[in-house]
Amino acid sequence: MKNARHKARALALQGLYQWLLAGEHADEIRAHLAEFKGYDQADQAYLEQLLVGVIADAAELEAAFAPLLDRPVDELSPVERGVLLIGAFELAHVSDVPYRVVINEAVELAKSYGGTDGHKYVNGVLDKLAASMRPAEVKARKAGGGGKAAA
Repeated sequence: MKNARHKARALALQGLYQWLLAGEHADEIRAHLAEFKGYDQADQAYLEQLLVGVIADAAELEAAFAPLLDRPVDELSPVERGVLLIGAFELAHVSDVPYRVVINEAVELAKSYGGTDGHKYVNGVLDKLAASMRPAEVKARKAGGGGKAAA
C-alpha cells in the first residue's frame, strides 16, 4: 500500500508536469490536483511543500543536477525533469527523509509515469547528487552496509 507521502509525491509530479508544460501558477495547479482521485489520501502539507518549494527553487535545483546529466536539462522529458526536481528538492531540503528513500521514491515515480528506462537514468543522477548533497549520510550508509529505510 502506498503511503500518504508517496501519494503527495505522485500528485506533486503531476502538478510539476503541468507547470513545466504550461507554466501554470501553483494555485491553479493545486486547484486542479484537488480534483484527482486519491487527493484526500495524500499528505497535504507535504504536497504543498514539494509543489511550492520545487517551483520556487527550480533554477537552483536544476543547477545542482545539470552537471550530472548527459544532455541539457531542457532536453529531459517532463516526467524525468519533474522527478529529478522532486528528488533534488528532497535531498536539499527534507533531511528527515533518508537519501535512499528519496532515490527509491523517485525511481518508483519514474517507473510509474516515465519512459521505459527513465527510472535507471533518474537513479544514476540522484545517486550522484546524493553523494554531493548528503556526503556524510551516504558515506555512513556505505560504511555500515545500511538496510532499507521506510518513506
